[in-house]
Order: sequence, then structure tokens, then C-alpha cells
Amino acid sequence: MWFRWLLMLNAVVGAGCSKVVDAPIHGTIDVSPATVKSSASAQLTVLSPQLTIPGLNRQRTVRIYVPPGYATSTKRYPVLYMHDGQNLFDNATAYAGEWGVDEALDELAQSQGLELIVVGIDNGGVQRMTELNAWDNSRFGKGEGKLYMDFIVDVVKPLVDASYRTLPEREHTGVMGSSMGGLISHYAILQYPKVFSKAGIFSPAYWPGPEVFSMTATQAPAADARLAVYMGGAEGDQAVDDYQRMVTQLKSQSHPGSNLWFKLTPGALHNEGAWRSEFAQAVSWMFMPGK
Repeated sequence: MWFRWLLMLNAVVGAGCSKVVDAPIHGTIDVSPATVKSSASAQLTVLSPQLTIPGLNRQRTVRIYVPPGYATSTKRYPVLYMHDGQNLFDNATAYAGEWGVDEALDELAQSQGLELIVVGIDNGGVQRMTELNAWDNSRFGKGEGKLYMDFIVDVVKPLVDASYRTLPEREHTGVMGSSMGGLISHYAILQYPKVFSKAGIFSPAYWPGPEVFSMTATQAPAADARLAVYMGGAEGDQAVDDYQRMVTQLKSQSHPGSNLWFKLTPGALHNEGAWRSEFAQAVSWMFMPGK
């Protein structure tokens, strides 16, 4: 297990970066300057008060982005649920730079007419490695991923659907994340087929939850589910091998090729900058099949 983790760490350290990938503290250390100007758009709202995760009794911040025209329209919108909410919209809260989700979607709304509501659920800091894993792990502890996903499905989604003009049906609902967030997004598209029909699985950390391979084999994605699976070529041999193994497995299960999007970017590392670079292309494919 340590060897696998070191492979992922080497992909970052070897490029001169000092941040540890998916250690238990990932996303909780402030490595930014003391004062960082907020880069969040005006379309972002941080819900208050925080929500409670049933079964875990933990408070969690939820951040919601709406499209630029939301306030002046009566339209209803598809919704994308994303993990590690601190890192999605704002440099002032991000661990290692933000994804730029709000900026990317502002541009996609203008250039392609793709308008989404994005719900970002903050990670649990030191609990991140267990909350984003549905399976027990000898190093990190008992998997809490089902409780975490039940929180999104049974608490967050009903609140969002009641408070915002959403298209709540599964065909308009997606889930997306990177690293451990990629692992739990893969789990979500299998475990909740009546809730999600799209999954963005970026740089998935399959190594703490290898059971995902057997789950995919016995509980294949719904035929109409759209899976966007991305990996950086410099994320470490184990990560790339696991990505390629999953690509082969999904293809062998006869999942419709039109509903699979795979991308391996040579030289790309395991970080928010890489995920930011791939986000717009992946989310456009997920939600705009005809384009």
C-alpha cells in the first residue's frame, strides 16, 4: 500500500511540487499566501448553516454555482454534484489552486449554450480518505463513502431541488470529482443509477478501493450512463495502470462506445491545474451529447 502511495507522490514531487497527493491531510493544509483574494464568481453561493451528514454527525459546507442568466430567467437547469468543493471555485479556499469551474461554465454558457447548476460539497479534511471511499482500507480505516453519498442523495439533492430551478431527473444529473473524488464518483454511478446518469471520473484513486473493479464487473453502469474517465500520464505507474485496467474492463463489458470518454494526457500531473485544463471538454461531452 505504501508503495502505491509513493508512486503517486513521486509523480508530484518529481515535478518539483511539494504537495502530497491523497495523504489523509490532502486538502486541509493551507499552502497559500496568508492573504489570497477571492476568485469566486458572483454566481456562487455558500449555503448557511452547514449541513449535517447523517450517520457521521459531521457538519459540511456546500457551495452552489448557478449560470449567469439564472436570476433573469425562468428556466430549469441540469445539476452536477462535485466533491472537494473548496477547490472548485475559489483560490482563497483551494488547497492547491482551483478548478475554475465557475469561469469555465460562464464561458461554456456563452460559447455553447451549456448552462449548469454545480453543487460543490466540501471535503472532510482528515476524514477525506474514508468519506470518499466506499470500502474499508487497512491503512485509512472504515469506508464511509456510502454514508457520504447517501448524504448527497438524500439530504443535499432534495434541498437543492426544492430551493433552485433544477431538472431533477437522473438524465439531467451528474456527479464528478478527482482522485478520491474520482473513486467515489465511479462508485456513485454504479450504486445510484436512478439518481445519476453521468460521471466525471478524473485521476481516479482506485488503489485505496480496488473493490471498484469487481463492483463494476458485477454491477455494470446503466447502458445510457455517460462516463468521462481522465488520467494524467505522469501521475505514477500504478495510477496509469489502474486507469488502463478500468478502460479495458468497461470496453469489454460492451458499454456503448458513444457513452464512454477516455483521455490520457501525456506528462500531466495529479493536480488541480490538470483537472482545470480538462474540465470544460469533459463536462461539455457529459451534458451535451449531440455536440
